[in-house]
Amino acid sequence: MRIHGAGGPVVELVDVVRRYAGGSGAPALAGVTVAFAAGTFSAVMGPSGSGKSTLLQCAAGLDRPDGGRIRLAGQELGTLREPKLTQARRRRVGFVFQSYNLMDSLSVWQNVLLPQRLAGTRPDRTWAREVLHRVGLAGRENDRPGQLSGGQRQRVALARALAARPEVIFADEPTGALDLGAGREVLALLREAVDDLRTAVVMVTHDPAAAAWADRVVFLADGRVVSELAGPTVETVAARMTAVTAA
Repeated sequence: MRIHGAGGPVVELVDVVRRYAGGSGAPALAGVTVAFAAGTFSAVMGPSGSGKSTLLQCAAGLDRPDGGRIRLAGQELGTLREPKLTQARRRRVGFVFQSYNLMDSLSVWQNVLLPQRLAGTRPDRTWAREVLHRVGLAGRENDRPGQLSGGQRQRVALARALAARPEVIFADEPTGALDLGAGREVLALLREAVDDLRTAVVMVTHDPAAAAWADRVVFLADGRVVSELAGPTVETVAARMTAVTAA
């Protein structure tokens, strides 16, 4: 199992419940308790409708649960109201989405610095340049997203997340729109963020090959954590996922 300098919990969900709009039917999250530590890479998997993306959104403070508690870097998110919740999210959290979420009208450099500017903090330009170098985009600072390949755009999104030095990066299907080679590059960079920077990474994925880059896989079904797997391989993840889906 590849855990390098794992620390205490950065994100903790305790008995979290999230109901669908209208409150009818089974909840999206039905009493989830799980923690994600500093310096670890966790994958979250499960069948369609199992609550994976809802877990990510609640853990990141993008969605409020209907019950339970969520702590981000020791801070109870339930006690925060806007704009303090937004401020805490911008200081501590980075996001990487399947659709990149870049501003097409801005350059690579402007996209990378945008979250810090929105947070009202002075961007660390030296670190931002180092991050762009790490993701292989040095020299492309003035390009627009439309001039880049899908893999390069996802690397911009990762650089944007890392530039603010977040304590946790939430990645929702970050390789879903990429070819195999570009997907491997993005996963290697997420792995590097964990091993070298001690960032916690929490990644939703449907792909056993992507999950095998993680230290641990958390499996959801019907809004509950039903299984965990340490030291995953493609084969063990696929087998466990088959068992979860069939249960």
